[in-house]
Parts: sequence; structure tokens; C-alpha cells
Amino acid sequence: MRRLVLLLVLVAAASTAAAALASPSREAQPVVVWKTAKFGEILATKGHLALYTWKKEGVGKVRCTGACASMWPPLTVPTGTMVARHVPHGMGTFGTIKRPDGRTQVTFDGRPLYTYSGDTPTKILCNGVDGWFVAKA
Repeated sequence: MRRLVLLLVLVAAASTAAAALASPSREAQPVVVWKTAKFGEILATKGHLALYTWKKEGVGKVRCTGACASMWPPLTVPTGTMVARHVPHGMGTFGTIKRPDGRTQVTFDGRPLYTYSGDTPTKILCNGVDGWFVAKA
């Protein structure tokens, strides 16, 4: 009788583990709200790099590729990752879009998010430059 119970427990555990491994999606939120002296509350990476949107990209459009994406690295997540739709203290909705190179990019209110290669957590250099703007929380 004990062997039967043990066998049933092992079968149940194995099927639960298999179901968990089969699930390709995972949820993440790579964005935080960060308070800066100059811009107030903005969207940033977990490493406190400011996030930008580009005025030349509309909702659901990715135009920053190649050399542009080298200067303005897109905020990406692994394929299959579900991004949390909201962050604490933030207004707006997050999602994802597929880039032309196949990577998955995070969006805010439908607009792709980027960092700037010259920024640091203490320097936000390109707000208002060539249509790039810090994403406000």
C-alpha cells in the first residue's frame, strides 16, 4: 500500500514539473519608475538608465535599427517573456513588439523603449535631441 501511495505521489510530482517546464512564457518587468532631480519621475531600466521614446516612431512601429540601435540600444526581453502591463507608481501600459531582427522589444503605450549608449545612472544626455525624449512615468 505504501508503495502505491509513493508511486502516485511521484507521478503527480512528475506531471506537475513537466507542465511547468512546458510553459514557455514567463512574466517580467524590466522597467522601474526612477525619480530624477532634472526630469522628475521617469521610466528607467533596473540599473537606472533612462528610457527614451523616439518621435519618429509611431505606436507599434520600429524604425531604429542598425547604427541607430547601436547608439540607442532597444530595451529587449527574451522571446516568450510576458512583460507586466503596469509598474508601481507608473501611468501607462507596457507591452512588447517584435523587432525586424526578431528580438522582442518592450513598449510603453505602444511605443518602443530605448536607452542611450552615452547615458549613465547619473547622466541623462539626450532628452529632446533629434526627436528622442525621456519616457515620463
